[in-house]
Amino acid sequence: MLGSNKGNTETPVQPSPTVQTRKNKQIKSTFTWYLFLLPTLLGILLFIAYPVFESFRLSFYNSNGTIETWAGLQNYERVIGSGAFWNSVYNTFYIGFFQLLIAIPLGFVLASLINRIKRCQSLFKVLFFLPNVTSIVAAAMIFMFVLQPEVGLLNHVLTSIGLPTSPWLSDPDTSKWGVILLTVWHWIGFVIIICLANLQAISPELYEASEIDGASNLQQWFHITIPNMSGTFAFLFIMGWIGGLQRFNEVFVLGGPSGSPNRSLQTMVAFIYERGFGGFEFGIASTATVLLFIIILLFTMLNIKLTRLKI
Repeated sequence: MLGSNKGNTETPVQPSPTVQTRKNKQIKSTFTWYLFLLPTLLGILLFIAYPVFESFRLSFYNSNGTIETWAGLQNYERVIGSGAFWNSVYNTFYIGFFQLLIAIPLGFVLASLINRIKRCQSLFKVLFFLPNVTSIVAAAMIFMFVLQPEVGLLNHVLTSIGLPTSPWLSDPDTSKWGVILLTVWHWIGFVIIICLANLQAISPELYEASEIDGASNLQQWFHITIPNMSGTFAFLFIMGWIGGLQRFNEVFVLGGPSGSPNRSLQTMVAFIYERGFGGFEFGIASTATVLLFIIILLFTMLNIKLTRLKI
């Protein structure tokens, strides 16, 4: 019996040439796709991952770009104990807070008005969105002339309607408001477009049902439109904060790396630039970068939670 079973040994089934060819084509196709992704992956590693790692490493060293010495946590102690750093934090949050406080409600009201227009709606979209596609550096250069204390357009308008003028960018008490006006003008078009997209996504049946119940336009706006825009407001608020924390170009053009006058315009990124490329204190600049990264990460996590996105 044992001897008779030896002749019944099953031979492994070999894949047919058609199946093998199909597998080879699939492997080749997958390899081709990864080959196309390779430049992007290399760019991410070279221009994002490596600078993040290098900034974190340099935060533990005293470095002038050439010579490095171990500093441990001294850089963090110096930055956290620096009045200039906390002044830049205050300026960053001050400008960002009032920019959002003005731009989001105003943009929403304008979007609501545009949404009720039956004709030339696209024209209004383009007109309001034009500042957003304008270079922020070019816009800041224009606002330098608009906010001039003597010959500036804004003071001329204020004088013509009998309101008091201001030195704007030359006075530490008003310089931040000059930047706020610039950022609101530049960003409000984006707010309007996002709000319009979500306004037009609200079901018309809700408005029809409220009209049957006798609701006025204002009641519809407060009880239907605004509640349905809560997710949009959260998105704009968090994204505005993340962008505001990285503010640099406009304050650099208007006030330089030190944020003149009297450091009233120096933001966190400007502080990093001044210490890194102005004072060659790359350890201090990297430490401030790490702290800024942590703050932005917290706002990103808050954004994910508020908008209920899943990673």
